[in-house]
Amino acid sequence: MSTQEYFDQGELVAVLTTQPLDRTLDYKAPEGGCFLGAFVEVPLGPRKVLGVVWGAGQGGFDLNKARSVIRVLEVAPMREEMRVFLGKVADYTLTPMPAMLRLATRAPGLGDPPSMRKVYRLGSGEPDRMTDARSRVLEVLRDYGGLAFTLKELAEQAGVTSSVVKGLVKQGAVREEDSPRDLPYPQLDPNLPGKDLTEDQAEAVERLQVGQQTGRYGTTLLKGVTGSGKTEVYLEAVAEALRMGRQALVLLPEIALTAEFLTRVEARFGARPAEWHSGATMTERRRVWRMVGQGDAQLVVGARSALFLPFRDLGLVVVDEEHDTSYKQEDGVHYSARDMAVLRSAICGARVILASATPSLESWANAEAGKYERVDLNSRFGVAVLPEMKPIDMRAEQMQPGTWISPSLRQAVLQRVEKGEQSLLFINRRGYAPVTLCRACGEQIACDHCDARMVEHRFLKRLMCHQCGETKPMPDTCPSCGVEGKLAPVGPGIERLAEEAETIFPDANIAMLSSDLFGSARALKAKIEEIASGDADIVIGTQLVAKGHNFPKLTLVGVIDADLSLHGADLRAAERTFQLMRQVAGRAGRADKPGQALLQTFQPEHPVIRAILSGDEEGFWKAEAAGRQAAGVPPYGRMAGIVLSGPEVGPVFDIGTAMARNDAPVRDVGGQVFGPAPAPIARIRGRHRVRLLVKAPKGAPIQDAIVRWIAPLRLKGDIRLTVDIDPQSFY
Repeated sequence: MSTQEYFDQGELVAVLTTQPLDRTLDYKAPEGGCFLGAFVEVPLGPRKVLGVVWGAGQGGFDLNKARSVIRVLEVAPMREEMRVFLGKVADYTLTPMPAMLRLATRAPGLGDPPSMRKVYRLGSGEPDRMTDARSRVLEVLRDYGGLAFTLKELAEQAGVTSSVVKGLVKQGAVREEDSPRDLPYPQLDPNLPGKDLTEDQAEAVERLQVGQQTGRYGTTLLKGVTGSGKTEVYLEAVAEALRMGRQALVLLPEIALTAEFLTRVEARFGARPAEWHSGATMTERRRVWRMVGQGDAQLVVGARSALFLPFRDLGLVVVDEEHDTSYKQEDGVHYSARDMAVLRSAICGARVILASATPSLESWANAEAGKYERVDLNSRFGVAVLPEMKPIDMRAEQMQPGTWISPSLRQAVLQRVEKGEQSLLFINRRGYAPVTLCRACGEQIACDHCDARMVEHRFLKRLMCHQCGETKPMPDTCPSCGVEGKLAPVGPGIERLAEEAETIFPDANIAMLSSDLFGSARALKAKIEEIASGDADIVIGTQLVAKGHNFPKLTLVGVIDADLSLHGADLRAAERTFQLMRQVAGRAGRADKPGQALLQTFQPEHPVIRAILSGDEEGFWKAEAAGRQAAGVPPYGRMAGIVLSGPEVGPVFDIGTAMARNDAPVRDVGGQVFGPAPAPIARIRGRHRVRLLVKAPKGAPIQDAIVRWIAPLRLKGDIRLTVDIDPQSFY
């Protein structure tokens, strides 16, 4: 790359576009010239496309044929550290650079010039009459908590015409404002007083702030028991970054967590930070992208893709609930936001805080090896104490057929209901039942496009495939044998558990928490706030409830099937079971009343169940680490997944077999190839899937080997090859 920072008019510049090309393209710098890193609009055939000036042009062709950059966009140029970061992520994940650039420019209207515009917010008036269309508009504005919409955005979100919005403006129910495009975010004040800290927390804060003050890269694992106040601790590290004039990013694993978190940030710093996630409006996303680049957004709270925002001076990245699997992007660019946060921070001299009550084995091992610092919080904040954990041995329970709540758990829930306290019944399965079986012919209803069983969602009266999203009405007759009235649910899901709970506890107020039961992220947030305020006696939830929510009145957690994920083929099955059970149990007793967690299990003597109940976390991690080390698998070895897919299984298998026979590049670095074999879910969306696994020693240059291995392949027709470095799941 050229070291030249500025290109005069007519000089050749290399432009990386967002189009799927394997190289940069040469253009002439426009009138007035352009900087290295400038965002530009360039002609590509008959189209105009977005690009970034990546360096000096290569030339070597008739310069009279070179086309000119159309214009330079009025946004901050991409900094060198961001270009280096995108290049390193591309090299690590084996992703083409145009795909990386698309990830870094995921904001609408970047090329629009700054100007005044009309925006719409919730007004104070009431319409003279309420229609369904009008109520949808007002509901959207309430759901988005005061955020501004353009007329087009609001109409599309509510599913109405623009005239409905205009009518509400005339009635005063919606407010129309002239607003400059993309205003800076209000200043956060790091010197406002924070909450009183315990001695444990104050010591942790001091260590994190000292690290922040160095202005150099470093990663700290902040390990604290559930309810120990990790958030308050790392917010003080954020305050130190802001005092130093640097920007901060807090990544959260679940959009439903942001509402409570934003309230805490506002209480601490006097203003709300920028938000970046799928629940933010397009208008807001463009504003965040632009203001981050200008340095006019000090703190961003967001999902994993916020890591690719163009920060001007990033000084701190916090990855909250760092163990959470949702930080791994598994379509498009396959990356781990936790690992890439460390990479980005190392490039720009920022600090990283990985916060969790149950850290990933990778982070635990890095702390053990001295690569990461470790700060522990060992007690709950205030008067709260850790919940008592007990097994319910299901072998000794008298269960009625088709029921899942044991007599012991039922009695414990009844006691909580009588005291006016909340209980949580946890099952890690969405829908009503995981399998629908015909009792006449034995057929299990499967997805037409995937090798997966369809899940009954009784509230929707539909069957749903959790792989591809395909749905169909619940049939009355078996699609295989045509017999009526013989279809039966097998196994429990959250909806079936709720049905049982309503029968057992008829006088209790029951709420369900599952990601697919809510039409929008805002609706999910509102439900969580209702539950937190005490508006439910019994909460029935999937793993969504394990992700850091705080329900002050919740004193009992009942895990319906603690054995559910113990026996997967996934090498992380034990680790994930341990994390999930500890996290779910940690929802109990977070305020002034002690909590209890009851785990229904058929294997109370299983080593993982024993570790969960005893609380011997370090013992569990050491045993798990020893097993992984002996097997030479992550984090003590390297793995990569190769998935070949196509409309016909034969040609896909043929390519996989040819790859396995010609695996010399992998063997040259000490690696092994396993497969080809049908992927565990061998067909998704009508495409047959064949998997190969690469296993190699810890220090092996696995990416280089894979590049050389797949280079000779010529994929014909509609066959695709996907590489996943450091796979988190093996479906």
